[in-house]
Amino acid sequence: MKNKNLRGLFFASMGALSWGISGVCSQYLFMNYVIDSSWLTAVRMVLSGIVLLILAAFKDKDKVIKIWTVPKNVCWLFAFAILGLLMCQYTFVSAIKYSDSATATVLQSLNVVIMIVFMSIVTRTRMKLSQVIAVFLAVFGTYLISTGGNPGNMTISTAGLIFGLLSALGVITYTLFSRPIILKWGNILVTGWGMLIGGLVIFIVTKAWIIPRDLDFIAWLMIAIIILVGTAGGFSIFLEGVKHIGPVKATLIGCLEPASATLFAAIFLGMRFSLVELGGFFCILLTVFLSVKDEDAEN
Repeated sequence: MKNKNLRGLFFASMGALSWGISGVCSQYLFMNYVIDSSWLTAVRMVLSGIVLLILAAFKDKDKVIKIWTVPKNVCWLFAFAILGLLMCQYTFVSAIKYSDSATATVLQSLNVVIMIVFMSIVTRTRMKLSQVIAVFLAVFGTYLISTGGNPGNMTISTAGLIFGLLSALGVITYTLFSRPIILKWGNILVTGWGMLIGGLVIFIVTKAWIIPRDLDFIAWLMIAIIILVGTAGGFSIFLEGVKHIGPVKATLIGCLEPASATLFAAIFLGMRFSLVELGGFFCILLTVFLSVKDEDAEN
């Protein structure tokens, strides 16, 4: 059991780190090229979906199609793809559009609180002190990194607020909706179909077949990293963690994403951060420590 918990913590952490790398690559693209966020979202979802399905086919090609023969699983798959993966990514980008990236990140981090409270209500159990502290540190740490501790940066429009809250719900829905089918079909297959289905929807809506101009080798390299590491790798690895340790603890560890993005941005993009932002980095790492300690106490 202990090894299973450690594997889950490892996979969830690596998934969050992969998202951090992807975020830095996306930031590099937006800083140096004229690329629409909806185009990038559509392309990375479709291509990563194809990559994952190819990998799933090597493992068990019959299973790739067989999932469509069970109506109940198909319903879960579409819910995961549309209400989960696509909703999370599209609403987060929209929250950035109508507010700013700092505010959008803070609002999306509310998924931690919502998830803890939701699971506590569903299971009719009282939250442990360690969970309460971890939730506070996760939200507070993300807030510090996103705003530098300045509440004045939280000015937001109605549209920005709505999309930000929906992005938090999107994180929860793809985490919860994935679990029933991943246990039976595996995370690579489920994530692959989810990415492809959700990606095709936004691909068609945004006419993503129109490729932006002036994309050089470096741009396509960044896009490849976003697809293979941040999207195909990140989501499937994170959901493997969900399978082992459950949605609550995996969601908490998912807060490593802004911390890793902060670190990678400093290393690769030359960005500098204040002591307040570094304090947020420490708070989020402490959240992981509390999660591991809580797991050890239960075993």
